[in-house]
Amino acid sequence: MENNINHTFAICAYKESKYLEECIKSIINQKVKSNVIMSTSTPNEYITSLADKYHIKLYINNGKKGIGEDWNFAVSKTDTDYVTIIHQDDVYSESYLEKIMERISNSKREDIVILFTKYQEIKEGKVINLTKNLKIKEMLLFPLKFFKRSKFFKKIALAFGNSICCPSVTLNTKIVGKTPYKTGMKSNIDWDTWLACIQYKGSFEYIPEYLMFHRIHEESETSATIESNKRLEEDYQMFLKFWPKVIAKMLMRQYKNAINTNK
Repeated sequence: MENNINHTFAICAYKESKYLEECIKSIINQKVKSNVIMSTSTPNEYITSLADKYHIKLYINNGKKGIGEDWNFAVSKTDTDYVTIIHQDDVYSESYLEKIMERISNSKREDIVILFTKYQEIKEGKVINLTKNLKIKEMLLFPLKFFKRSKFFKKIALAFGNSICCPSVTLNTKIVGKTPYKTGMKSNIDWDTWLACIQYKGSFEYIPEYLMFHRIHEESETSATIESNKRLEEDYQMFLKFWPKVIAKMLMRQYKNAINTNK
């Protein structure tokens, strides 16, 4: 699916997710039509059949495997400046790209680093009320409505947890490049990447509207890393990038309760 718009949705498919087709439909039914590709490191008939059904070009990653590597592979296959990595279980409002492109076109500068939106969670097929965790994230992001270029407020937004929802993010590859994601972690790839993005001169464009829906289910990679305690180990590593050990440990005591939302 190809359009002249300077944006691409890159869907990352893995194994045989029963939610993949719903995700694809939310992308192709956007009010503003974009380029759409799909990539996978686990090729199978299910993924191929959906790519064929919706006329989406499918790329196979035969190189290094891993979440970060898969996301970077997908970005590297795009030809546009702006790219949104799509997680196969999530769903997007039909206005998502419309609002993203409006913000890009209305910006008086060309140094937007990333754009991202508010999000809600889906459990058992239904949108749930905002959890305490999501309310805290929105509080942390609020200053970026006004101080989008401030390194201080960008860092504060990330210092108490990963407040920026990865699948809500559109990347400006003119600034972050075609392999933007950090690959040193398994769970906190996105948090580590947003921290690295602070080094770039430019803005974090926060659109405070609920324009995507993140699905919480037991088969997701996030849930799997929580169950294995890998998430907690990496969260502590991330807090140490912002705080001394004593404060990082205090934050972890609170954070252990917050991530139980994903279970």
